[in-house]
Amino acid sequence: MNERRTARRMKSFLRGFVYVDKDRGACSCLIRDMNEQGARIIFSEAITLPSIISLHIPQKDQTLRARVSWRRNDEIGLAFTEVEQRVPDASPTAIEIVQRVALLEAEISSLRSMLKRMKAETAGDYDEAVA
Repeated sequence: MNERRTARRMKSFLRGFVYVDKDRGACSCLIRDMNEQGARIIFSEAITLPSIISLHIPQKDQTLRARVSWRRNDEIGLAFTEVEQRVPDASPTAIEIVQRVALLEAEISSLRSMLKRMKAETAGDYDEAVA
């Protein structure tokens, strides 16, 4: 396969949030490869996104506007179109706070179900070892 990128992407392991528009919530993703021109993101399952999205990276406090370049199962390739800089001293709006709380509640729910599943698997392994 021919490489079409002008800049090499660096491996990453960053948590990200994809925003489709201001009225809908965000989808959590994992940013696996990234450079100043684009990124490869992975979702926990196959997802349908429009051609233009916003990718928020909490660790960098940065939101990037992106165009979907390619899709493959649960992976999506993005080409960044512009950077939406956040003003450091600006206080968040009520809508931003509500969105952040919703994201955190969804993440807590996801982590609880993962923990429950892991406990069940561990209990199953223990029962097999005892038998």
